[in-house]
Amino acid sequence: MSGKRRADLGPVSKGKKKGKRELTGEFSAAIREELLKKQVAEAWSRRTRFSHDAIVIDPDPFHHCVIPNFIQCQTFLEGLQKELLDLDFHEKCNDLYKFKQSDDLKNRDDLHISALRKVLFEDFRRWLSDIAEIDLESTIDIFCAKYEYTDILLCHDDELEGRRIAFILYLVPPWDKSLGGTLDLYSTDEHLQPKQIVKSLIPSWNTLVFFEVSPVSYHQVSEVLSEGKCRLSISGWFHGPPQTRPSSYFEPLLPRSPHIPRDSEILYEWINPVYMDVDSQAQIQEEFEERSEILLKEFFKSEKYEEICEALEKKDLEWSQQGPPNKRFYETAEEEKLPDVLRDCMELFRSEALFLLLSNFTGLKLHFLAFSDEDVEEHTEDSEEESKNISHVSSKPENYQEGSGHTSQHSKTKTAPEPEKEKAKNKSSVPKCIGELRRWKNGHYTLVHDSKNTEFALDLLFYCGCKGWKTEYGGFTSYIAKGEDEELLTVNPEENSLALVYRDRETVKFVKHINHQSLQQKKTGQNRTGFWDFSFVYYE
Repeated sequence: MSGKRRADLGPVSKGKKKGKRELTGEFSAAIREELLKKQVAEAWSRRTRFSHDAIVIDPDPFHHCVIPNFIQCQTFLEGLQKELLDLDFHEKCNDLYKFKQSDDLKNRDDLHISALRKVLFEDFRRWLSDIAEIDLESTIDIFCAKYEYTDILLCHDDELEGRRIAFILYLVPPWDKSLGGTLDLYSTDEHLQPKQIVKSLIPSWNTLVFFEVSPVSYHQVSEVLSEGKCRLSISGWFHGPPQTRPSSYFEPLLPRSPHIPRDSEILYEWINPVYMDVDSQAQIQEEFEERSEILLKEFFKSEKYEEICEALEKKDLEWSQQGPPNKRFYETAEEEKLPDVLRDCMELFRSEALFLLLSNFTGLKLHFLAFSDEDVEEHTEDSEEESKNISHVSSKPENYQEGSGHTSQHSKTKTAPEPEKEKAKNKSSVPKCIGELRRWKNGHYTLVHDSKNTEFALDLLFYCGCKGWKTEYGGFTSYIAKGEDEELLTVNPEENSLALVYRDRETVKFVKHINHQSLQQKKTGQNRTGFWDFSFVYYE
C-alpha cells in the first residue's frame, strides 16, 4: 500500500456517483484577504497602477492584471499539466495564428480540469465580479493551447459579443524573453487602431493574466523561438453585459490610377519574348480562364531582372513600415526616391501597354481595345479589324532582336487612338490600378480584415530575391473564401515569376506571417533573409 497522503493530490471529496472522486482547488489566499481585495478593487475602479507581491494591476496600455502563484497547491498543478498534455490537440492555422488547441474544456470530466473549471468559473468569477463591479455570467469559455517552435497569434483585440474579461493561466517550464511566446500589448492611435508594442509579459509557471476586453485591448502572442520548450496555457473569457462600442473605423481607400501612356516598346524592353508571342498569349488566356490564376516563370529578361535585384540590394533605399498591425505589417519603398531602374519597373506595371497585355493574358477588359464577351456580340462585323488592333501589343516592332530588348528609333508601335464611341462608353469605368514595391522579412504579414470595398479584381505579384525560399518560412499569399479557413489557392514566392489571380467579391487574401526559420536563408549562401515583390491590383 502506498504511503502517499491523499492531501498531496489536493483536497478530495466523494461525487454524487458512488466511487467517483472529485478534487477541489483554491486560488491565491492572499488576494482573497479583505484589505488587499479592497485595494485592488479601488485601483481597478480608478484605473491606477497597483503593485503587490500577490497581484499587479496596470491600466497601461489597457486594463490588465497579473497574479503570480495563482493556484495554491503545486501538486494539483502538476496533475493538471499531465491531464492537459494527454488531451487531443488540433492544428489551428490561418492568417491570424498558428498553434495547437484542445477542444472546449467546459465538458471535460478529468479530475484536475474539472476542479480548475470550478475554481475559475465559480470562486474566482465571484471575486472578479466584486473587483471589476461587473455582473459576470456563469458562461464557460475555456480551452488549452500549445505553442511550439514558430507558433504565433498575431495582433487582435478579442472582441466578440459577450466577452468582458479574458484570462490566461500559464503552465510553462522556466521561460525568458529569448524564447519568444510573450504576451505583447499594443498602444492605440486616435482612431483606436493599434500602433506598436509597448509592453511584453513573459509567461511564467502558475501565473494568471487577465484583462478587460475592449476596443483597445490589442495584443498578440509573439512567435515561439524555442525548439525544445512548449508554451502550455489555459485560456478563456468571462462573459458579461456588453460595453458601449465606438463606430468601426474604416481606412481611407488607396487612390487608384488609370494607365500611363506608354506604348508596346516598353514591353519588348523588359519582358521575356516568349510572352510576347500571340500563340503563347492565347494559350495563357485559355489556361487563365479555366483556373482564374496563372504563374508565368522567367517573366523578365534575365539582364533586366538582374538590374532590378542589384538595385533592390542597395542599402540606401528608403522603406516605410505599413500598418496598423491588426491588418498588416511590412515595408514599402518610397517611390519618389527609387533608383531609375526600379522607377521604370513601376512605370511598366502602370503602362497602357501592360494593361492591354494583361487583357490578352486574362480575357479581362483592362483596355478599350480588349474584347469582352459583350463586345464580341456587338461587334462581330468589325471583329477582323479590331483583332488587328488588339494584336499590336503582341506584334514585334521592325528590326526587333530576340532577347535584346531594343528596337530601332523609327519602329515604335503606337497605341491606336481611342474611338469616340468607346470613349463615351467607358468614361464612367476606366480601368485603373494601385501598386507598391514591398519588402518582406521575418515578422511581416498581412491579415484578412473587414473592407468596405470588396469587388472583382486582378492581383499581380512579381517576385524578386526569393531564390531558395521555402514554404515553411511563410511569406506566401493565400486566397480563401470569406469566413472560411480552407485555402482556395496559395501563391509561393518564386524568382522572376509573375503571378496573376482573379478574385471575386467573396474571395479574400493574406500574406502568411514570415517566421524565424526564414533567417536560415543566410546559411544557404544568400546575403539576405527576405525578398521583395511588386504588388499591383487592376480593376476593370
